[in-house]
Amino acid sequence: MTAVALRGQLLSLRTDPFLQPSAECLAHETDGAVLLREGLIEAAGSWDAVRPVLPPGTPVVDYGDALIVPGFVDAHVHYPQLSVIGAFGEELLPWLERYVFPAEARFADPAHAERVAALFLRELLRAGTTTAAVYCTVHPESVDAFFRQSERFDTRMVAGKVLMDRNAPPELRDDVRRGHDDSQALIGRWHGRGRQCYAVTPRFAPSCSPEQLEMAGALLRQHDGLFLQTHLSENRAEVDWVRDLFPDARDYLDVYDRAGLVGPRSVFGHAIHLGERELCRCHEAHAAFAHCPTSNLFLGSGAFDLFRAAADRRRPVRVGLGTDVGAGTSLFQLRTLGEAYKVAHLHNRRLDAVQSLWLATAGGARALHLDHRVGRIEAGLEADLCVLDPRATPLLAFRAAQAETVSDLLFALTTLADERCVRATWVAGRPVYDRDRTVEPFREASVLESETAR
Repeated sequence: MTAVALRGQLLSLRTDPFLQPSAECLAHETDGAVLLREGLIEAAGSWDAVRPVLPPGTPVVDYGDALIVPGFVDAHVHYPQLSVIGAFGEELLPWLERYVFPAEARFADPAHAERVAALFLRELLRAGTTTAAVYCTVHPESVDAFFRQSERFDTRMVAGKVLMDRNAPPELRDDVRRGHDDSQALIGRWHGRGRQCYAVTPRFAPSCSPEQLEMAGALLRQHDGLFLQTHLSENRAEVDWVRDLFPDARDYLDVYDRAGLVGPRSVFGHAIHLGERELCRCHEAHAAFAHCPTSNLFLGSGAFDLFRAAADRRRPVRVGLGTDVGAGTSLFQLRTLGEAYKVAHLHNRRLDAVQSLWLATAGGARALHLDHRVGRIEAGLEADLCVLDPRATPLLAFRAAQAETVSDLLFALTTLADERCVRATWVAGRPVYDRDRTVEPFREASVLESETAR
């Protein structure tokens, strides 16, 4: 893979702005450059500093005053729910029964799974997202379809087969043995293959028997580096249901903890209605929450208290940002951050632009324990980048002209931007999405390699 350099404004996070002053955490180069080679970032900094180290003949893609940021990280998203995004009028549990379960049943058809996975991956890249923690369905075919599509673009993805052996339609239930065997086979096929990572994925406690949760914990112990993703305390009726189903547990999190599911690389979606013991336990275990503000608002589930979780210096919990989808309303992280700002207001807190960028990039990578690979623009990390055009629409161009600081500009983007602002998405050092390619904006990794070789 030949070297290439990108030039523009560089924005990245040095450290956590929920625990340090935001101004000290943001790294900004008004005329910056990043050198990409062999899928990694080889150098990054000011143009004057990077230019002397460019290999002779290195092509330079000049993005002018566009913002080059780390590729976005989505900590919680359901790709099979793409067909029910915007479904009207239900709270969580009836919404699952009326819309989600019928949609997921269609993934028994491998051709359907392949079509949706192909669309989903492209929509992620159109939104500048390069890493995501993805729920598939109970069908192994849905996992194979997703990872095949991810492999075509060489994206670093985390995904897994949903485990459900009760309280779901018969066509969406497995059993303990089948869930174990299917998961084992998928782990063998995909975990650690290229940039693909496997997540053991019990849907949520009410859909899993104690035996199936124990099996999920056993899987985690049998294989190094696996992830765990599930839902936690999204809805008050759900919390009450868990209390009835697991009367011996101290709280909702304890149901998972007793099965060995609370630890590093454990990501709990939503996590709205939690007690202090649960927060302390997640801090102690280096587990993480996925904040899903658009989904929580859309279903009326509640308002996650981000600052209570992430900014308490006595026991900060890792937090990433999740679009969720279909209850979420967009795959674009900047739109999701606009809603996160409003939710923070409900708790009398102000989510600033630097904290927002952290959630969507370095914070999301840290939540997934992938911050040694992605999430920042730094030499040695993987070359996943998003290029944002702050003048993509007339209104944005007008607003950008008024911005006095880069933080002001970034905050305006979280309020006004949509996918048109993503000018390009680079994955492992390749431009897999380019808004301005008129015929076909997407290029798979193998196609780009062959074009480069010619």
